[in-house]
Amino acid sequence: MLKNKSSTPQVNYGNWVPKKLIYFFGFLTIVFLGLSYISLLFLIGAALFLIPLVYFIYLYYWFSPRGGNLQPKFRDLTFSHLVWNGDGKLLDIGCGNGALAIDAAKKYPKAQVTGIDYWGKAWNYSQQSCEKNAEIAGVAKRTTFQRASAAKLPFADDSFDVAVSSFVFHEVRDAKDKKEVIKEALRVVKKGGLFVFQDPFLDKGIYGELQDLLAIIKDWGVQDVSFLNSSDQEFMPRALKLPFMLGSIGIIYGKK
Repeated sequence: MLKNKSSTPQVNYGNWVPKKLIYFFGFLTIVFLGLSYISLLFLIGAALFLIPLVYFIYLYYWFSPRGGNLQPKFRDLTFSHLVWNGDGKLLDIGCGNGALAIDAAKKYPKAQVTGIDYWGKAWNYSQQSCEKNAEIAGVAKRTTFQRASAAKLPFADDSFDVAVSSFVFHEVRDAKDKKEVIKEALRVVKKGGLFVFQDPFLDKGIYGELQDLLAIIKDWGVQDVSFLNSSDQEFMPRALKLPFMLGSIGIIYGKK
């Protein structure tokens, strides 16, 4: 009799494209297709819903570990702009399922890592999933996760040596001006500490002109701030470089 081999637990960071979005457009496509016998307009509606359905399935594939596996590539891009010896405390703002925080703990074995997130209903993320992933990754003793808003971090000024964040600031609903979320993130970084933030900083509707944004950050007393256009990276497929997807993303990094 063959014995069942127990598989080694694997971290699960989820997918940046929520399945709910795919199910939503899939449901509407089927409904309108089913009603198409009534009127040609329903058939047209089905076709219109089919377009975003196919697109989001395509995106899901690219972000999936079995597809394009883009998510770790974006995390690597974040760390490539963090020149740090790893001795100290790092904060991941909007940690989701803990991917960036856990990778930081693995990359910097001397660091104490804290991840915060609001874990809203729109995403299948939770504090429990972060802690489980950290346990599987073997970094649970050096990682802490807690519920908090990026608009009002529950930490004193100058609490961390490094702050990182990836695709979070524009999602913070309790801050009308997203520049204030950047300012709040920098508040908890020590003088001389480092920061690397990735978000759609090229979206003028959210952040205004890039040069104005960088000047504002400098006016907050930051020693050095630079920008990298993430959408220029070779690993990015053209379909993701559309303005409403990842075509406006970039990294703001520097020293406070």
